[in-house]
Amino acid sequence: MVAVKSHVTIRFYGELNDFLDAEDRQCDIDSYFYGIRSVKDLIESFSVPHVEVDLILVNGDSAGFERIVGDRDRVSVYPRFCNIEIDGIKKIHRSEQGGSRFVLDVHLGTLARYLRLLGFDADYDSLRDDPEIARIAHEEDRILLTRDRRLLMRNSVERGRIIRNKYPLLQVAEVLEHFGLCSDIKPFTRCIQCNGIIEPITLDSQEYKDIEGQIPPGVKSWCKEYQRCRGCGKIYWRGSHYDNMARLVDIIIERCSKSRGI
Repeated sequence: MVAVKSHVTIRFYGELNDFLDAEDRQCDIDSYFYGIRSVKDLIESFSVPHVEVDLILVNGDSAGFERIVGDRDRVSVYPRFCNIEIDGIKKIHRSEQGGSRFVLDVHLGTLARYLRLLGFDADYDSLRDDPEIARIAHEEDRILLTRDRRLLMRNSVERGRIIRNKYPLLQVAEVLEHFGLCSDIKPFTRCIQCNGIIEPITLDSQEYKDIEGQIPPGVKSWCKEYQRCRGCGKIYWRGSHYDNMARLVDIIIERCSKSRGI
């Protein structure tokens, strides 16, 4: 039996072009292959992670990743968008039960701390390997943030993003803008170290008496407001470190406001 060679035309739109070679960007691409190939396999053969895709059209009709492409099919692949509505067209269905909860790979530790500073649930551990990170993303329905596109191509990963920027401050702005989270910022509500919830401590509480010995005498002489992480027990107060973090939060919020035209 002679194998049949199929010819498919595919085009990637928007920021999906970030993953393509220069000659393949913003244009139709001719793809030739033998045998059977799904839309997901076709897309990822160009090193585009499936989690970055929000809409697929095959010959003008919406399609899922499992769709088998045929000879002379035309495939159009679109990234996440929020401001376009097309009658009769269905975007890729993904669970949203996990909300805006993240898990980050081992190279994004500073980004994880910035997200926690802004009040977002950002699971991070520098000792995890890729299979463990993918497992957490799948089982806890978290958005996986990484700079490794191969990690996002794992079948178990449903939601995620390749972080384009190299610098942490630009990375956090990228995440907030891409997922539309600028209005959800709640600074100083999560522990930067462990991701736990931070709660205030009243001076007349037993909890304050339990931690009083851990507070430097110089701090107790002027500080009357404390917070404690429910997870790791770290104690927070408004010292010089708080002022530095507050300035950082202001910078991030200002950038978000500009991106939204406020």
